[in-house]
Amino acid sequence: MADITRYPVVRHLRGTPTQHVRHVRRGRVVHDGTGLSFFFRPLSAVLSEVPVDDRELPVLFHARTADFQDLTVQASVTFRVTDAVIASARIDFSVDPDTGSCRGTPLDQVAGLLTETAQQQVLGLIATSPLAAVLADGVGQVRDRILTGLTTDPRLAETGIGVIGVRVVAIRPEPEVEKALRTPARERIQQEADRATYERRAVAVQRERAIAENELQNQIELARREAELVAQRGANNRREAEEDAAADGVKAEAQASRELRLARARAEGVRSLGEAKAAAEAARVAAYRDLPQPTLLALAVQELAGKLPQIGTLVLSPDLLASALAKIGAAATAAPAAAAAAVDRP
Repeated sequence: MADITRYPVVRHLRGTPTQHVRHVRRGRVVHDGTGLSFFFRPLSAVLSEVPVDDRELPVLFHARTADFQDLTVQASVTFRVTDAVIASARIDFSVDPDTGSCRGTPLDQVAGLLTETAQQQVLGLIATSPLAAVLADGVGQVRDRILTGLTTDPRLAETGIGVIGVRVVAIRPEPEVEKALRTPARERIQQEADRATYERRAVAVQRERAIAENELQNQIELARREAELVAQRGANNRREAEEDAAADGVKAEAQASRELRLARARAEGVRSLGEAKAAAEAARVAAYRDLPQPTLLALAVQELAGKLPQIGTLVLSPDLLASALAKIGAAATAAPAAAAAAVDRP
């Protein structure tokens, strides 16, 4: 909407770059263009403001297919006024010179014209196609039909309106029909999901089987290695026992040989000692043989005295001394007789 400033006698209009302003005074065009700014008298001025920017028009209408199913078509049409002079002559775009607001609803008229034209184009296309075909390939066909119909429509061209583009947002059947159409696809998707689940489970079972077989093979291999280890340990223990037995045998033989040598040495020593003692005894006997009897008796008494226990006190009675002296005298008398007899022997 143009910005109009009020003064006592005149008005000042300041337009925008997207608004085409047309100023007519007494049937003659005074100002005509976009982005204008000028003074005018409100009593003699006829102002028209035509938007020349791109406009988006949402379109929503119903159609029926060849198999009598209702569809809702939702689209968007992009248009603009290509000839502001023709548009202002065919549609009322006049504005109030005091406020700058539009006197009518020109854009609503343009929207109704575009909507009815697009609906007329689509109704003819959908009416000859079944529901499945329209839902499968209808978006592109509907878009092309609307764009072709709007760009070639003579009324729009004569009004100075050009269609830039068309977008079809959705084509939807009734909720019950849409739900019924989704059911087979949903079932197929569910079947595919179930099949994928079963395949995944089968793969998981196969992998578990492979893992179990691998573990069993590992256990068998481990048991075989343990048996080999036990056999090797037995062989090692047996070999160690044999080596210990052989070592003990060698040690026993060495000990027996050593003890035999020691016994022989002891026997030889005992024999040598016996021989030495015998020789000493023989020598002593030979030495005693030539001694007189008193001497032998004295030696015997001496030896006996050496073997007697220690005597602390000795008491000699007269009887004992008399008997001892008698024995000594008898021995002294018998000693010469024995010596004489020994000399007389041949």
